[in-house]
Amino acid sequence: MAQRESPVVLNGTQISYIGQDSKDIPHFLGETYGKFARRLDLSFNQLRSLAGLKMFTELEELVVDNNLLGNDLQLPRLPKLHTLTLNKNQLTDIEALLEHLADVTPSLEYLSLLGNEACPNQLVSLDKDDDDYQRYRYFVLYKLPQLKFLDSRKVTKKELMEAQARGAFMKVVKPKLEALPNEAGLENRPLPYTPLPQGSRDARNHKGVFAKCRYIYYGKHSEGNRFIRNDQL
Repeated sequence: MAQRESPVVLNGTQISYIGQDSKDIPHFLGETYGKFARRLDLSFNQLRSLAGLKMFTELEELVVDNNLLGNDLQLPRLPKLHTLTLNKNQLTDIEALLEHLADVTPSLEYLSLLGNEACPNQLVSLDKDDDDYQRYRYFVLYKLPQLKFLDSRKVTKKELMEAQARGAFMKVVKPKLEALPNEAGLENRPLPYTPLPQGSRDARNHKGVFAKCRYIYYGKHSEGNRFIRNDQL
């Protein structure tokens, strides 16, 4: 069995525990370093929970890139935290995340969410564009107006003004795809009216159909008896 690697401690306050395949924050980290750690890097693990952070009461910077954190993410209250990077996780619900961060990280100024579905750009979805990303920025800044840096860009005064004016309406949502009926349901459902012959109604087995159609126009512009046949006199 591979031996667990000890964390790297720099200057007594910077803790690095990277690439250990940990699914939870080891208890010994909090016990040993929680009271004095200012910066903690937990990147490239398999974390699904950050519950072990409750002992890091003095934390100012937290890096948890390339983990498995999802929408059930819960942080303890970290009143001094000013930098948080959650790049390349499994976050999809941006609104719930921002409301949680507003509650537990009141000093947050630097936030990065790149590589999550919650951050709409072409890195994670080819159907997103620059306009989607900019709307996302407005929405984030509306929820967290104290931010000075978001993802890879500094927050501008113009962005803040736009976020205050319209940010509440800028949430980027992904349309839900309606499930197609199964074969049995499709066969049992009555087809809507169509003038086409019975053999051409099935869209799954469509064939061109030629047929005669008797159509007589009795409208205003029928031009008198021009189209009346002898057998109709």
